[in-house]
Parts: sequence; C-alpha cells; structure tokens
Amino acid sequence: MPSPSRPIARLLHLRRLSISPRDHLLLRFAALAKELSEQPPPPPLPTRPRSPHPYEYNRLMSAYAASGGRDGPGAGADRALHLLDEMRSLLGRRPDTACFTTAAAALSSASQPGAALAVLNAMAADGVAPDAAACTVLVGVYACRLRWFDAAYQVVQWMAANGVAPDVVTYSTLISGLSSAGRLAEALGVLDLMLEEGCQPNAHTYTPIMHAYCVSGMIHEAKELLETMIAAGFAPSTATYNVLIEALCKAGSFKEVDVLLEESRVKGWTPDTITYSTYMDGLCKAGRVDKSFTLVDKMLSEGLHPNEITLNILLDGVCRRSTAWAAKCLLECSAEIGWHVNVVNYNTVMRRLCDERKWLAVIKLFGDMVKKGMAPNSWTFSIVVHSLCKLGKLREALCLLGSEEFVADVVAYNTLIRHLSFLGKTYEACLVLHEMIDKGITPNDITDSLVVDCLCREGKFLVALSYLNQSLEDGLSRSAVSSIVRGLIAGGKLHELHTLVGWILGQGFIVDVYMYQELIIAFCKKGYCRGIEMYKVSHTLERMLRLT
Repeated sequence: MPSPSRPIARLLHLRRLSISPRDHLLLRFAALAKELSEQPPPPPLPTRPRSPHPYEYNRLMSAYAASGGRDGPGAGADRALHLLDEMRSLLGRRPDTACFTTAAAALSSASQPGAALAVLNAMAADGVAPDAAACTVLVGVYACRLRWFDAAYQVVQWMAANGVAPDVVTYSTLISGLSSAGRLAEALGVLDLMLEEGCQPNAHTYTPIMHAYCVSGMIHEAKELLETMIAAGFAPSTATYNVLIEALCKAGSFKEVDVLLEESRVKGWTPDTITYSTYMDGLCKAGRVDKSFTLVDKMLSEGLHPNEITLNILLDGVCRRSTAWAAKCLLECSAEIGWHVNVVNYNTVMRRLCDERKWLAVIKLFGDMVKKGMAPNSWTFSIVVHSLCKLGKLREALCLLGSEEFVADVVAYNTLIRHLSFLGKTYEACLVLHEMIDKGITPNDITDSLVVDCLCREGKFLVALSYLNQSLEDGLSRSAVSSIVRGLIAGGKLHELHTLVGWILGQGFIVDVYMYQELIIAFCKKGYCRGIEMYKVSHTLERMLRLT
C-alpha cells in the first residue's frame, strides 16, 4: 500500500489516531485519485447530434412569450413565431399542437390577430389536430381581438360537435370578448349555457361581466352579481373586488369601499397593491389626500409595499391638493421611506411645476433626475424643452435636443418649433426641422402645421405651399391645410386660396366638410362676413363647389 501523502500523515500524527481498515481504504482512494489526476484526460466520446424535441421548443417559445422581449411588447411573440418557422422549415419537424398554440397565443396577446390566424391556419395545413387550448386561442382571436362574434360562436359549436369539449377557459374567453364589446345580454346567455352544460364558472368568468356593468354605471347590478357568485359558491378573486372598488370610487361611495376592505378576511379575499392604489386614486381625485396617506400605513402593516404607481398617485394627489413644492419634497424624500421612484414620477411633478410657471424648478428637478441615473423619456424632453423656451433659453433647448446622451422624439422637437414660431423666428424653426429630419425623426401632422403657420406669419406663402406639396407625399395633413388656409385668408390672398383648393383636388384629395368649416371660420375672423365683403366669401365657396 502506498504511503499516505504528507498532509494526511501530518494530520494523523497531530490527532494521534490509529489507522483503521477504513482509513487504509480512504488513503488508497486518495492515492488513486492523485495518480489519475496526473494523467491526461481521455478523449470525449463521439456524440450523435440530437434534434430538439417539440417540448423543448414549446418551453422556449413560452418563455419568450412571457418575457415580452427587450425590444418591445411584440418582440417575444415574434421570436416565438421564428422558433415555430425554424421547426417547420430548417429542421423539417412538424410542430405539435402545443407549439402552434403557444405561438398563436403569443401573437394574439401582442395584438397581432392576423398573424395568430395565420399560425392556426398553418396548423390545419400541417394536419395537426387542434385541442381545447388551440380552439380557445382561436375563440380569443375572434371574440377579443377582431370582434367577430359569429365566427367565435362557430368555433364553440365545432368543438361541441367534434368531441373537443369547451372548458371554463373557452367560455370565459368568449364572455370576456362579449362583455368588453358591451354585449352584456349575450355574455349572460353564454354564462347560462355554461351552467346548462355542467361547466362550472370561476372568478375569471364573472369578472368581465362585472367590469361591463361598472363601465356602464350599473353598480347595483354589479353588486348583485357579486352576491350571486358568493351564494352559488364561486369565490370572487381580488381582481373581481378591484373592479367593483374602482367603480365605487368613481361614484364617490368611499364608505362602501371601507366596508369591503373591513369584510375582506371574512369574505375570503385579500386586498393587494392594486386594491389600495385604486382606492388612493379615487380619494386623491376627490381631494381627500390625507386619507390616502393613511392607507400607506395600512398597506405596510399588511405586508404590502407601495410601488411606483402608488407613489405617482400620491404625487398627483399632492399636486392637486396643494402645490408642486410639496410633491417635490415627497419625491426627494422617497428614498428615505423606501420608495423607488421612476421617470414617470418625476414627469408628474415637473408637469405640475410647469402649470405653476416654476420653470427653474423644472430644470433643477431634471438635473437631479439625471444625476440619479434615470433615463428621461419623450415626455420628460417635452417638459424640459418647454421650460427652457419659457425661460428664453432657446439655445440650451436646442443643445439638449442635439445631445448624443439623450434621445428625443418628434414631440420634443415640435415643442421647440412651436416656441420659435410664436417668436417669429422662422429661420431658426426651419433649422430645427432640418436637424430633426437629419436625425431620422419623421415630422408628423403637428410639425407640418407649425412650419406652415410659421411661414404664413412671415408672409412666405410660396415657401409654405412648397412645403405643403412635399408633405402631401405622406397624405393630406388637415392641420397643415388649415394653417395655410388661415394664413392665406389673413393675408388677403384669395386668388392663391382658390388655386390651392384646385391644386389639392387635382392631387386626388377630396375637399370635405372640415375644410369648408375652416374656410368659413377664417373668413369670419378676418371680417369678410360683414357688409359688402360677404360676396368674396360666397364667390370663393361657390367656385370651390364647382370644382368638387
């Protein structure tokens, strides 16, 4: 037997232990392990490439669909669809029912009903038999997305005729679509059909009906439905109670909300953060901010933590009740009370500071937000640019939009163009427009209207007409046309106005009632509808009618 290594021998000597047969075996294993460790590792055994099983694909597709994707709400659904195509084309494997259903459900949830129908059609083309889950997805596409209720009814009838029994999810999906469309009588008819078929409803079945009642202002019927659920042995969920609490808050029935919360343990439901946030929102809008803050302590005592939505509700309530300075103080001390604020919370307070014309406070709060590492969004840029313009710091606003550290959108640029237009700085407004286009930001209808209005104020009608001609490539902008119509009438350019209308008609666009209304309003504001000037209005409108 080889002698033990020095560390083990030293350990045995220190402990003054005798070597037993078991210790001999351990020492032998230690020496063998040391010998094997000094030898080079054996080459790996050849492995045969294994094609992934549809179950593995389905798990990955479900994960993508649940995550939603980092690039947007529909990114997860697009990746799930890509995996489905990979199975069908690259690997030559036929996906099973679960894979098709997962992809179709993800596309439907991402508001892509056409793509979801295409997946289900491909499923039928591949000869894959649908199950109850696949049929339920199809019912959801028809009833909840496309509002094709006749098609949804046909799917349910097909299921019953072909041995695929509709389950509670199928019926609840159909009821949800009918309820959201305001077709309460049909939704209740489907509920009766469920009970006749022996399919027991649950909270997901009743909640859409209750929501439809509450949206229609039928709170009494909603409470009766809740009592019917409880009497029939169907436990309402927290979401069910949240729907009723929201309706009661809008009606100002806060005492009834207090009763519901006090009876929650007896009735077998637990209020969540959404419950209290909904209640706080109703109280704040009613001016009862103090009671909203007392609910925070109640939440914490029940182990619930206010989220950023809760904080935003309280900030908005403080802004409504007092001044934005109080909300600003609440925002600054939020970290001390364990609240994690976000950009929406800052935007809420900055918007209120703008309402109070405290432009410097907006800029300071924006600086604090950036120092904390929060990325501003498009709403933030619009508020800050608006504040800088009000302070007369147009150059700083332009530098902010041109900074590579921030990404602005068309709304922020429109804010700066609007202020430049009001100040009569047409040249600077056009420079901002070109910079926006160079950055790949497409002007919208508001941009076109602001630029045309700015040019008309400067009397540059030909330039305005040229710009309008270029903007017509993306369609007729009513706001831009309204701006140039007002400008031509204000400048007394009635001949040019007639030419403009004829040119618009020549482009294939239709002069509708909206344009006539704009013409008449502009004529009246200019004073053409008084005395002998009225014939100019009548003459112009008559010539337009001949053109149409």
